[in-house]
Amino acid sequence: MPKMTFVERDGTRREVDAPLGLSVLEIAHKHGVDIEGACEGSLACSTCHVIVDESWFGKLESPTEDEEDMLDLAFDLQETSRLGCQLIMTDKLDGLVVKLPAGSRNAG
Repeated sequence: MPKMTFVERDGTRREVDAPLGLSVLEIAHKHGVDIEGACEGSLACSTCHVIVDESWFGKLESPTEDEEDMLDLAFDLQETSRLGCQLIMTDKLDGLVVKLPAGSRNAG
């Protein structure tokens, strides 16, 4: 099974199983990682904002215009920011590393 690593707000690295076809948000919830996801993945908030490790960012599909619009509302926005609900685990992403931002803003 693919794996991915969440870097928590305190810097703790947490490697978890990442089933194919699940979003980073779903994987986080499955493992009790502290990502809100207030809109439950419907692209109506930015509370599942994650910061993708630079070495992985170029391997991701480009964000949609809707995702970019929601990211504009995210707290602690970075160059490699994405919404966890839009990142779907594939074999190509086995080993993905994402960092949780300093906080979140629910503008949805």
